[in-house]
Amino acid sequence: MMNKKSIFLLAFVILGLAGWYLFEQKVGSINVPVTIPIAPMPGTGPDGKPISLLSGFDLPAGFGISIFAKDVKGARALEIDPKGRMLVSQTSEGKIVALLDDDYNNISEGQKILAEGLKKPHGMAFQCSSARNPECYLYVAEADALSRFSYDAEGPTLGAKEKLMSINYGVTDRHFTRSLLFLPVPNQNTLLISVGSSCDVCIEKNPDQASVIAYNIVTGKKEIYAKGLRNAPFMTLHPVSGKVYATEMGRDGLGDELPPDEINIVEIRNNQPKNYGWPICYGKNIHDTNFDKKTYIRNPCLEPYETESFVDLPAHSAPLGLAFIPEEGWPEDMWFNMLVAYHGSWNRSTPTGYKIARIKMNAAGEYLGTEDFISGWLTADGKKTGRPVDIKIFPGGTIFITDDSAGVVYRVARK
Repeated sequence: MMNKKSIFLLAFVILGLAGWYLFEQKVGSINVPVTIPIAPMPGTGPDGKPISLLSGFDLPAGFGISIFAKDVKGARALEIDPKGRMLVSQTSEGKIVALLDDDYNNISEGQKILAEGLKKPHGMAFQCSSARNPECYLYVAEADALSRFSYDAEGPTLGAKEKLMSINYGVTDRHFTRSLLFLPVPNQNTLLISVGSSCDVCIEKNPDQASVIAYNIVTGKKEIYAKGLRNAPFMTLHPVSGKVYATEMGRDGLGDELPPDEINIVEIRNNQPKNYGWPICYGKNIHDTNFDKKTYIRNPCLEPYETESFVDLPAHSAPLGLAFIPEEGWPEDMWFNMLVAYHGSWNRSTPTGYKIARIKMNAAGEYLGTEDFISGWLTADGKKTGRPVDIKIFPGGTIFITDDSAGVVYRVARK
């Protein structure tokens, strides 16, 4: 008879082969973004003892939170390489690092610097040519450029930096964290780049700012994909419809409750970029008369001139990373819901945010409501213990979250 260890190893091999087969079927030899799910492994540390769960957090029943990696100063965007290894951009440090977990015990034993001396690097995206023998590139959004590196996942190591496109940037710009997202097949060569506004509220002189740019990695052609987005720091794809969802931060100066922060569905209409309202409109097509003093015959914020938000979020919550919950290994009532990281307010009389919110949606993608998923970074006495940034969600009930204030990456898993 087989002992427990042999059974576990056999099951692990079978799961690995099944995952490889599915990955081959989906990726093949075409250029599509590569993301390999990290299967949840036994929750033990290097010494074989159970991973220590953090206290002070409120999570759904059956979930626990621990630290996957620490001493990751200014940890911002997450990306997963073809080997399932996690990469993190350290925007304030000008670095991109790989978090090493070679023994797969769900605690990173170290970091490897892949690139440094970059100009405020933020968003990252992989593009690989083949599943069996991939030629991979890592695309990086710097404050002033879109850059590309050849990527050797065995190292891991990066090749020489190749500048693909300049991005308008000034040292006084209000928003400089760019994010990246490849569109799904058949538009897999189109890379979206979100570029925030240079100000709090103003009429931009450069059309690239307060927009999402579509860049073709084959032809080098760029065009505006969406406009009127004050600062859309993160984007993600709906796993069924393939639609692009983005967080957006509203302007300041209108008090504690206005304007709402937003989640938008970013898309084009009749081959033209949709306008999402900023700086003269916000939320559900509300006219910002505090800024725009013009008199109109009809409301300038109504369709087809402007596009309303998909979901309004509490003002000054500062929504950042967002991701959809898959079916595999997750409670059925959470399938295709969205998790959003509220980085937290800095200019509100009573602080808000500092948590992960769950945006509830039905199978058709209709909004059903919002509730807390993880809270605890803001204590009852007002102490701020961290600020969540980016989110990656995997089958099996596993989530990874960056925290640029505490300088850590958390791992959330079903117990």
